[in-house]
Amino acid sequence: MTDSIAALSSPLAVDSEVTQHIQAIVARVQRAQQALTGARAADPALKDSFAAAMKRTAAVRGRGPIMPYLGTGLGNGPLVELLDGSVKWDMLNGIGVHMFGHSDPRMTAAALRAGISDLCMQGNLTSNQDSVAFAELLVAEAKRNSRMEHCFVSNSGCMVNEAALKVCMQKTGGAPRILAFQDCFMGRSITMSQIGDTAAYRQGLPLSTLVDYMPFYDPLMGPRCTEMAVWHLKQYIHRYPGQHACFVMELVQGEGGFNVAPRGFLLALMETCKAAGIPVWDDEVQSFGRTESMFCFEQLGLGEYIDVVTIGKMSQACACLFAPEMNPKPGLLSGTFTASTSALQVGMEALRIMRDGGYYGADGRNAKLHAAFRAQAAKLVARHPEWFTPVADAFGRTSTEYMGGTGGMCRLTPFGGDKDRIMKLLQALFEDGVMAFYCGHGPYHVRMLPPVGVMTPEQWGPVFEVLERSMARTA
Repeated sequence: MTDSIAALSSPLAVDSEVTQHIQAIVARVQRAQQALTGARAADPALKDSFAAAMKRTAAVRGRGPIMPYLGTGLGNGPLVELLDGSVKWDMLNGIGVHMFGHSDPRMTAAALRAGISDLCMQGNLTSNQDSVAFAELLVAEAKRNSRMEHCFVSNSGCMVNEAALKVCMQKTGGAPRILAFQDCFMGRSITMSQIGDTAAYRQGLPLSTLVDYMPFYDPLMGPRCTEMAVWHLKQYIHRYPGQHACFVMELVQGEGGFNVAPRGFLLALMETCKAAGIPVWDDEVQSFGRTESMFCFEQLGLGEYIDVVTIGKMSQACACLFAPEMNPKPGLLSGTFTASTSALQVGMEALRIMRDGGYYGADGRNAKLHAAFRAQAAKLVARHPEWFTPVADAFGRTSTEYMGGTGGMCRLTPFGGDKDRIMKLLQALFEDGVMAFYCGHGPYHVRMLPPVGVMTPEQWGPVFEVLERSMARTA
């Protein structure tokens, strides 16, 4: 146990007898994990009981889940055991939440220490020192390459995005309009559903939020794309002078397709915003921790232009960080729940390990894991070119770039990006032992969010073996 952990814990949590019991529990979990060494088919004897459990799930939710996932509570890094007896390679991680996969001993120990706390949930009025330390850790990392000084913690990415928007609106005197990239995703609240560029997510909702959509970087256009995007932005600024509360930017688009943009493209837009007095809000809820730096703005060298940044998912608790001049008036940001003590303790443990464990940098573990993904994908494309046909975009232009993303955000585009075939492949993958999802809005892609905290480059081998079998029977 490190001194920093001890300093944040109650005397009971660092008591030698308690520590011994925690170590014993972790050791017992590790012994159970040893049985999970690879993908495993479902147990036919559990078919009926699993079906009954899924029926209960659908009844209480009002509809069944997207995939038939109910876990036993045991896993081994990238592997997870389900109630039907199957074991899957989890390349989804709750859309990027579980950076250290399943049953990681360090995360288990942190959660057990948190369980001794007097508070299950911490909040605006009742917090322990780990709540403050979580925010301090994030500010310390962010301010190394940005102007971030303050941090508001909450228990979901959507809520910290709401906080970021409120901060920007108050700073701009209630400016009603928002600039956002097309194909963005912001969350599921009424306001965030309106900003997010997916019509199905706001079906039946009143459209009360004014959003001006900007084109994201188009690699087929090259430098011309930056010129056109700046022109587009200036048109909005000219049309609605003083009316924009912020430009919210996913520096790496998540649901939009794991799309990346070069520094020059984003810089040109940020400089245009600065000249017009429009705050820049960097939404890193999905990309946080998964690129070659803890904050994606660090990797791109854009910290000085960021006014607000939101993070979440892998950090367990979520946060909105902002520069001193964005600090809102009393009463704007608050919440009954900040986060659970378990989320704070596990989140800090994950952040410290990622910070100090060689994950970041051009030669870090995140970069190496992504390089291994691309190497496996390239071999698959070479073996089966019939599965990888040119991918057409909305303009009818075609590309033969079948893999994309960055760091722990990995994308593969078979079958020309056809949605129906991608969805069938995802179902086959799940049945065969790999959990993945989709992203993009046409073309569509297979989305993988490997648990970069624990997955090794070599483990892509068995994942792609399953993928190849699934693609063969889908094709």
